[in-house]
Amino acid sequence: ADHVSYNHAFWERTSDAYQEQHAQTLSTITPGWGVWQVPEAELRVLGEVAGKDVLEFGCGGAQWSICLARQGARPVGLDFSGRQLRHAARLQHECSVTFPLVNASAENVPLRDAAFDIVFCDWGAMTFAAPRRTVPEASRLLRPDGIFAFSTGTPLLYMCWPAGAAEVSDRLQLDYFGEQRFAEESVDFSLTYGDWIRLFRQNRLLVEDLVEPRPPEGARSSYRSEENRTWSRRWPAELIWKLRKEG
Repeated sequence: ADHVSYNHAFWERTSDAYQEQHAQTLSTITPGWGVWQVPEAELRVLGEVAGKDVLEFGCGGAQWSICLARQGARPVGLDFSGRQLRHAARLQHECSVTFPLVNASAENVPLRDAAFDIVFCDWGAMTFAAPRRTVPEASRLLRPDGIFAFSTGTPLLYMCWPAGAAEVSDRLQLDYFGEQRFAEESVDFSLTYGDWIRLFRQNRLLVEDLVEPRPPEGARSSYRSEENRTWSRRWPAELIWKLRKEG
């Protein structure tokens, strides 16, 4: 599909600069969600991970998986960008942590059915791949009663931040309906809330929670400006879906 080659070229071209720019934000010690890195220890989306098989769905530099491995999980990092996985391998070496890295698309995962207790991503594949392909794959890869969790931008954020704009607006500028969204040089995916829920139900995924993390007052991020933080404290910029596969 066009978006696959488009996004693959984007990440192969920008991964080195991305990892350098966000190195301090992306912790290999304490996992955090979203551009403001709201701690998993606070949100408890994934719960206890020790002894569980975990797939990071679009892992980038695998900072999350490194954190989870240190907590006793058995992670696998998957990403379609070989350049990102080179950074993941480098960070594994620096952190003295080892787990499998798979170079493949989340739309067509070369792993067996029911192999994982948790499939998750922080933005990652659920932003840059087609959800009508990734959601069925996540469900296929999960064991019964397994957790699927992912963060991405809210429809409201996309409606107020058209491609090419330097900052998010306090006015609606784009349609709510639709699936593909252009952001800078990549293609992002954002469904309506109703479309997400119907897609989950079609794939035996039950909604357990919808978390809308809010950046703390005074928080800083290499991803966003102070103006963006102010906006994100007024309106939800990110969401985290937490789903459980039917037993």
